[in-house]
Amino acid sequence: MIALIVAHFALAACAGPLVHRLGRRAFVVLALPPAAATVWAFTRWDTVASSGADTWSWQWIPDYGVALDLRLDALAELMVLLAAGVGALVLLYCASYFTDDTPQLGRFAGNLLAFAGAMLALVLADDLITLYVFWELTTVFSYLLIGHGSEHRHSRRSALQALVVTTFGGLAMLVGFLILGQAAGTYRISAIVADPPETTLAVSVAVVLVLCGALSKSAIWPFSMWLPNAMAAPTPVSAYLHAAAMVKAGVYLVARLAPAFADVPVWKPVVLVLGGATMLLGGWRALRLNDLKLVLAYGTVSQLGFLTLLAGIGNRNAALAAAAMILGHALFKAPLFLVTGIVDHAAGTRDLRRLSGVGRSLPYVAGVAVLAAASMAALPPLLGFAAKEAAFEALLHGSAADRWALAVVVAGSALTTAYSLRFVWGAFARKPGVPDTPVHRVGWAFLAPPALLAVLGLVLGPGVGWTDRLLGAYADTFPADGKPYHLALWHGFGLALLLSALAWAAGTALFLGRAHVTRLSRRIAWPTADSVFGHLLLGQERLALQVTGFIQRGSLSVYLATTLLVMLAGQLAVLVVDTPWDGAVRPRLWDNPLQGAVAALTCAAALLCLTVRRRMKAVVLAGLTGYGAALLFVVQGAPDLALTQFCVETVSMIVFVLVLRRMPVHFQETVSTWRRAARIPMALAAAATIGVGMWVAAAARTAEPAGAAMVREVADHGLKDVVATILVDLRAWDTMGESAVLAAAAIGVTSLIYLHRRSEGTMVQEELRGRTAWSLSAHHSSRLPQGDEAAPERSWLAAGATLAPEHRSIVFEVVARLLFHPILVLSVYLLFCAESLPGGGFVAGLVAGLALITRYLAGGRFELAEAAPLQPGLFTGLGLFISTGVGILGLADGTVLHAFTYNGHLPVFGKYHLGTPVLFDFGVYLLVLGVVLDIVRALGAKIDRQIERAAGVLTPEGGPEAGGGPR
Repeated sequence: MIALIVAHFALAACAGPLVHRLGRRAFVVLALPPAAATVWAFTRWDTVASSGADTWSWQWIPDYGVALDLRLDALAELMVLLAAGVGALVLLYCASYFTDDTPQLGRFAGNLLAFAGAMLALVLADDLITLYVFWELTTVFSYLLIGHGSEHRHSRRSALQALVVTTFGGLAMLVGFLILGQAAGTYRISAIVADPPETTLAVSVAVVLVLCGALSKSAIWPFSMWLPNAMAAPTPVSAYLHAAAMVKAGVYLVARLAPAFADVPVWKPVVLVLGGATMLLGGWRALRLNDLKLVLAYGTVSQLGFLTLLAGIGNRNAALAAAAMILGHALFKAPLFLVTGIVDHAAGTRDLRRLSGVGRSLPYVAGVAVLAAASMAALPPLLGFAAKEAAFEALLHGSAADRWALAVVVAGSALTTAYSLRFVWGAFARKPGVPDTPVHRVGWAFLAPPALLAVLGLVLGPGVGWTDRLLGAYADTFPADGKPYHLALWHGFGLALLLSALAWAAGTALFLGRAHVTRLSRRIAWPTADSVFGHLLLGQERLALQVTGFIQRGSLSVYLATTLLVMLAGQLAVLVVDTPWDGAVRPRLWDNPLQGAVAALTCAAALLCLTVRRRMKAVVLAGLTGYGAALLFVVQGAPDLALTQFCVETVSMIVFVLVLRRMPVHFQETVSTWRRAARIPMALAAAATIGVGMWVAAAARTAEPAGAAMVREVADHGLKDVVATILVDLRAWDTMGESAVLAAAAIGVTSLIYLHRRSEGTMVQEELRGRTAWSLSAHHSSRLPQGDEAAPERSWLAAGATLAPEHRSIVFEVVARLLFHPILVLSVYLLFCAESLPGGGFVAGLVAGLALITRYLAGGRFELAEAAPLQPGLFTGLGLFISTGVGILGLADGTVLHAFTYNGHLPVFGKYHLGTPVLFDFGVYLLVLGVVLDIVRALGAKIDRQIERAAGVLTPEGGPEAGGGPR
């Protein structure tokens, strides 16, 4: 099972190169994984039809019960056959539908195959969390497929609408899954269905939340607006996602959980009412539309309502009818969508008002469409008829609510007959006053996939009994009421057949009176759900603008004060109500007086920040608070934290200084005296509240501290530095996540500066035809020696020639050049000594970044380019790659980020120790170095370039920022 799922995603990743090499014929290769899944499912038919099951499980995090569980039973077998079988045929259909020069065909092919893999995993999942993961993957891939034609506004809007509706439903479903898993004591779906939790308020709420996810996925009213708009996708997507795969996911979830929760009081009202309403509303809307795909789309909405109603009733015969109808719906709706694509391809339009005589020109295509539409209208001897008869029989012998549902289903069946006739007439009939539509011939490979599906619907009508064992194995999970029903094409004359005849007659009458029906439908039409959704989004946008305009006034101090006041009010409310200090250990002011002295100086620097008007003074004072915190770490005996704090504070201050070059010297915000006086008590109150909160949190500890255990664990592995070991081994997951966040934040910040592109251009000294930004601000002095007269005998910097002599510091240049390589060596030492001494990849990366910053401060952007000729993204990406690769390497022993160590002996160096945590830390080192370099280039070199461009000292070949000649 898992191999088939992985094969889908692996080949999807190769879709781009395959399409580039093979063109549209690559779809034949891409159809192999779903075809293999179909064959595999057929080989397991006997096992699952005998109420057996195939299972596969991988314990990912056993201590927390997190596992990847897959299970193939009767219901999963049915869904695998549909998802994989129809998926393979749709991929083959794509080989004829598209051309070799179709834009972004490789991306489309990969997304479609990846969606098939996600759908396969979804129906095989036997764990609620696993099901949710693949559920959301189908949402993501459907968004990409619906929005494939992203150059069109309608495609983008439709994709976004589908994403919003199904994602919100999925989030609600996730909350329901968590509640159900806690109530049942397990997240294993088969275990929950076999032994459902007792019905409580929490379980009832969970059931409603899960149904929200299922109904939104299957486009049940009021979530039905996204599916018709999703017809903006290419026709193969509509045939697969909206006939056999994605929209069936919600119906599948209802069918999967119905044996356990159909008796929960809130289940049936939601399923029966919304399912019945959707069936009627969708069918009625389909009668007045002129686009063939939209007729099928609203027909699909109607049929999904019918399927949801049947799957959720909760008795054995209705479940059997639901399973048969799921099979029948895929076998008639997918070929109808595919035929629509053929008609659109051959005639150039899907508008039934412009199509005429197509049936005479494409008789085989028309024959396939008639066969599939007859099954949709439930005409004998097709599978749709046998499934509809089973549904009528189940509802006839059900409860009073079931009989009310039967009336709705009969009315919906009449609408189904009407729009089936409308589709066939609109696509293929010759219409008075409309000239015959010119079409081109259709190849057999183009027609074969829909023809095969339609013929299966014909064969399985008389042969529906062949599926009775499999579908009955699922139905037998429900309690049987009376005589169990068995699938057959003919059960004799009875009330069910009479109701079918009534539906056919009423549907035919609606079709014959289509002009009157269309006028009536438009006259009494309510606002569409799509327009309601659009108005809701517009209202939300306007509300957001108003709230933003009211709150975001452009004053940073107001934002900070608001944040502090909200935090202060919340914390004080909790402290006053709960009085958590009762019984708490009395806090000590300090462990030694030196701590108090450092803390007092730090607080004084922080308070002085409130009084200064110059930005540079504020930066220096803020930096002093950071250095004060680092000194507190030193006094407390935490050298790792102190070293990190010192490095971070130094880099931060330099970044602030670089930014201040483009900002006014003084703060421009005018603050009245009383507001300035109010800031000090507010800051003191916030600080006091945070301090009390930290004391209360520390005093509330009831368990033994984990520090001693971590020290022993580290010592058992022959290591000494507990902090570094925690970061790269014991809590490496946190470090990996924080590294990814750091990289994303740096890329986001610098991208705001690199507005058009991140390339720095050539960064060669020849692009400069004047003084650099470091010299432009200096006033030229005639009293200083000029030219080479004052130049040093030796150039200590590679870019020294770009600096004006009167603006150079020879001492700083010499020191920067002499210390550059020792600092880099120190960074490497800090990286490799972290197992026993203070250090680590993060600190080492900051130290290496400081070495590059020193070169930049001494010689400007050209000196930085000489010191670091590689792009920062290379370091960042390589660091993430190494860290992630080390994490994945742990899977060789069964757990992500599992540490491997090796101890050896070298003739000269003696004993040595190698461990994957060091490699992980090396990835962090490269990532931090890349982030620092990226920030320095963005806030330093980039701004230098802008200053030089404004001064007109760049040559026209100076890159995109040069802007031509001097201005």
